Amino acid sequence: MRQIKHPAMEQVELIEILYALADPTRMEIVVRLANAGRKLTCGELDLNRPKSSMSHHFKILRSAGLVETVVDGTEHMNSLRLAEIEQKYPGVLESVLKATQDSAAPDSL
Repeated sequence: MRQIKHPAMEQVELIEILYALADPTRMEIVVRLANAGRKLTCGELDLNRPKSSMSHHFKILRSAGLVETVVDGTEHMNSLRLAEIEQKYPGVLESVLKATQDSAAPDSL
């Protein structure tokens, strides 16, 4: 099976990261990967969407430098490139992930 290409971190641009995260489906994938703390298969991240749609979303996430996909036999194992992103753009991804948690929390008035 072919290897999947990923951009070097020097090629990753902040605007591409923000574009990738602007889509709710891609944001959900990133949140699930962050919360899992481990590699997840595409099947674990299908979000009840067509395979072609999910392939497109993973392609955008990979090209933005957010996700790394490794082929392991017949499975595609996906992981978040959190440490690399945080090193290049400190606080950006952690802030976005925290904001999604904060918005999911009920109001405490």
